[in-house]
Amino acid sequence: MNAYPKINVHGGIAALLSLAVLIALAGCNGKGGPPAFPPPDVNVIKVATEPVTIFEEYVGQTEAVDTVEIRARVSGLLDKQSFEDGGRVAAGSVLFVIDPQPYKAALDQAKAALALAQAQHLNSKQQLERVRPLAKERALSQQDLDTAVAKEAIDAATEEAARAQVRTAELNLDYTTIRAPRDGVISKALIKAGGLVNASTTLLTTLYSVNPIYVNFTVSELKLLELQRDLKRNPNDTKGKLPAFKLRLADGSEYKLPGKINFVDTAVDPKTGTLQVRVQVPNPESLLRAGQLVRVIMPSLTQKEAFRIPQQAVQEMQGKRSVLVVDAENKAQYREVVANSRSGNEWIVESGLQPGELVIVEGTGKSRPGAPVKPTVIEASQIGKSEVKGDAKANANAKGDAKADAKAAPAKNAEPAKAAGKADAEPAKAAGK
Repeated sequence: MNAYPKINVHGGIAALLSLAVLIALAGCNGKGGPPAFPPPDVNVIKVATEPVTIFEEYVGQTEAVDTVEIRARVSGLLDKQSFEDGGRVAAGSVLFVIDPQPYKAALDQAKAALALAQAQHLNSKQQLERVRPLAKERALSQQDLDTAVAKEAIDAATEEAARAQVRTAELNLDYTTIRAPRDGVISKALIKAGGLVNASTTLLTTLYSVNPIYVNFTVSELKLLELQRDLKRNPNDTKGKLPAFKLRLADGSEYKLPGKINFVDTAVDPKTGTLQVRVQVPNPESLLRAGQLVRVIMPSLTQKEAFRIPQQAVQEMQGKRSVLVVDAENKAQYREVVANSRSGNEWIVESGLQPGELVIVEGTGKSRPGAPVKPTVIEASQIGKSEVKGDAKANANAKGDAKADAKAAPAKNAEPAKAAGKADAEPAKAAGK
């Protein structure tokens, strides 16, 4: 009695023979070479020119409208610092205090000298008042009268000098408290409490104005000539009529407030052939800081005929931009274009294309210059909403394979159960026998 399960040897041999036949048939297909792949499906748009405003970008740097170097007017030891480094300060707020004790003593001394001069002047005036009547009655000589008049004038001048010394001492005492000359953002303190400060020479810190702020950049001599032709006059004469400028920050975001040009230099730099231009930009939220690098977006004064091409269709490499177009033989061709500005998700192509040409916008990864393609013309509004045909078929095949796998899974799982049932039945039959 054999208790081991039976193995279907004939079925396994039949499966191996079938596999060998399939391999032989595949090797005898056609002329023996690999099958030719069909051209890839691509979506294209038919380009046409339209009036657009060309934007040019320049590298600019922000500058505070007012940059104030804070220096002391009197010498002495720095007593205290009354602001936080890098914080905002208001006009008139206290920044530093220099030790005021020596200047208080100087003020007291000046006041005492003034009091002495006033007393001497009062005495000389009283003496003169007594001498004049006597001189009229010829009780005193003219020389005595002249001496009294001169003494009163000298004492009057001495009093004025003493009064000036008091004002100077008061100013020096007031200068020991250093205040912010205007609103702004202040840098860090360069001298800490206890340090020696020399009048007019020691730089304590720097105060920068915040709102508004300047942005400086340079334009080429050719751009200046273009502006002059468009304006028919010097740009400085029509600063208020120029369009608003936009800024793009370092992270690529666009600054929400526009700027106005307020200065165009009167001379071209002969070394670089460029011209200095300055834009004034509102900065109420202090988002812009002095010395920051930004990109200035300068709109053209006149509209030009150009092409709007989706960003995904334009390839960038080594500073050059290009697209793939489909020629009359349905072959993809490389085309270098001039595109220096963008509008939303589109490049503004100024040259390099002809009206009516077909530009590949979807399926560029499958296209090679000189290779055939299968184009499908779509509208610009359909970009991103419709799939390329080849991709749609691949997705459908993938879905079909997934369904087939799902159906086959229960059948595969049933095979072990059937085998187990047969194996259990064999011992039972043997036991019955």
